[in-house]
Amino acid sequence: MPQISIIIPVYNAQKTLEKCLQSIFSQTLNDFEIIAINDGSTDASLKILENYQAKIKIISQTNQGAPIARNNGAKVANGDYLIFCDADIIMMPTMLELMLKTLQSYAKASYCYSDFKFGFKTFKLWPFDENKLKQIPYIHTTSLIKKEHFPGFDPSLKRFQDWDLWLTMLEQGHKGQYLAQTLFTIKSGGSMSQWLPKFLYNFPWLKRVKEYNLAKKIIKDKHHL
Repeated sequence: MPQISIIIPVYNAQKTLEKCLQSIFSQTLNDFEIIAINDGSTDASLKILENYQAKIKIISQTNQGAPIARNNGAKVANGDYLIFCDADIIMMPTMLELMLKTLQSYAKASYCYSDFKFGFKTFKLWPFDENKLKQIPYIHTTSLIKKEHFPGFDPSLKRFQDWDLWLTMLEQGHKGQYLAQTLFTIKSGGSMSQWLPKFLYNFPWLKRVKEYNLAKKIIKDKHHL
């Protein structure tokens, strides 16, 4: 049985999917399985996946969104560890090896998270801080998680599914371990990820800032923060 199950939700990701897969196949640790959930793609994403069908387990579903796709992937995962990798992510070659070693070294940790790049910007994080986690979403979805501690994503949420996941795990007594290395890059222009420059949040009347603040309030209300 593989140690790690890599779960990739795929929706119209033909521009980034190939590079994402190649970065996984280039890992220094190869004790993993790949489960790709084709979430009703209408472009060439499924065809790209089928080119690798000897190496990938492919599940197709009608378009239901990333949280349901991720949960469906987790249900069939065989690994002791899960990592959810959006199709616009490029892994550094040592990413899985380093994250697994970190989790194995810190027995009390339930997941390992790292620094990452979004396009040209590097997001440098900090050691796990549960008070800060209650204030802001700073841990990316693409973290290595002990499967036994994974509670599932909330399919009702449109944004901040990762923040909700880490808060839910915190409420269940499960905490993260920080790995101070930049281990993956999110390709700008992909279908799964968005980022706004910090200064724009000074303009709360902007549509995307309004949407951000509303989504943040939904999470805070859910977790009584």
